[in-house]
Amino acid sequence: MGGVADSVPPFIAAHLTHLLSHFPLTLKVQQMWSSDKYNSTLFDRFTLLIPYCLDFIKWDIIYNADSPSTAPDFIFGPEDHDFHPFHMNSSIQPTQPNNSLKDWNYKDPSRLLQLVQYLRDQYVLYQRKRVEAVDDDRLKFEISTIISREGIEMHLTSSVEKPEEVKFAVPLMDMNINKMVASCPWRYSQKIYLQVVYPVGRKYLAAPSAPRLKLVSSPELKALFSIDDIKLPPWLDGMCLAEYLPNLEEYLEKQVLEAVSLVDVRRHFIEALACQFGRPVEADPVFCRKATFLSASGVFTFLVHLLIPTQFPKQQPALMLQSSQHFNTQMAPMKSRLISDYPWSPRWEIPLMAERICEFLADESLNFKRQCSEGQLQ
Repeated sequence: MGGVADSVPPFIAAHLTHLLSHFPLTLKVQQMWSSDKYNSTLFDRFTLLIPYCLDFIKWDIIYNADSPSTAPDFIFGPEDHDFHPFHMNSSIQPTQPNNSLKDWNYKDPSRLLQLVQYLRDQYVLYQRKRVEAVDDDRLKFEISTIISREGIEMHLTSSVEKPEEVKFAVPLMDMNINKMVASCPWRYSQKIYLQVVYPVGRKYLAAPSAPRLKLVSSPELKALFSIDDIKLPPWLDGMCLAEYLPNLEEYLEKQVLEAVSLVDVRRHFIEALACQFGRPVEADPVFCRKATFLSASGVFTFLVHLLIPTQFPKQQPALMLQSSQHFNTQMAPMKSRLISDYPWSPRWEIPLMAERICEFLADESLNFKRQCSEGQLQ
């Protein structure tokens, strides 16, 4: 909540802190404001961004600071005007019955979390019913073949500006990536999803077009594995999603296993550099993506920063030099550009890679020292 914490009533702050700390997904508070026009510094309502179907839904949560025993109201988005979570008739029910409103207790900081979780579960069912009601035979078939997969979310979008579309978020691979990385710092379980977008078909179309496909993951996963480097398998004519997913998952599993194995390759590279430069000043101990060494050329001392890509050794590291003796007009240490135009071959043994970098820097450090000295004179 940042700097507004002092303006939030204690019971609301306790609810919100518990919600943000313990909800299984990453929630965001977009804004906070006051219901009291005479005391606008007391915030008792806020907009909550809730992950859903690889996007966010926005709900306004309205407390009454003067009446803590009253449960908060929820205002859903304008596109969900027919979402009535407490009056839904469905053969599928959330795993936990909702008593959060009936037995509202503002002294229990977990109550808001229970309520948000219940409402999100109901929203999943609401969107599923909307999609299942679409008059599109192809969509009905696709749903029937994948609905048994755990964790699938779907969303029907329609507006005046664009035609109707159905979006699926399909979790891929039954792998615990967190446990595969030693000393993993990730708070949330890392997942890779396939986003599938189907246009709602018209009856006169002879052959359905392929859906739009995109891999999506959390930003944290990029430290290990970038899905941007993955080329999706082609979607063949007449294919359905249930046929497409097994080959994609098999391919992704191999990519993830390779990415995990490359952590040790990068670690060996940093260890080889330590044989040339000495113990690193700083190094990334988990993913081994960064390392900094102290070096010298005569009396000129400088730092060598290495940025190691996930595709190492296919892709070479980028180097940056930082002077320990020269500063710019803002009194910041002078640094070189990122350097990647130095001798390199992915076929070299790792000790040779480290040796060649050391040889390159013997000459490059002289150029860098000259540039720093010229920069000081300007």
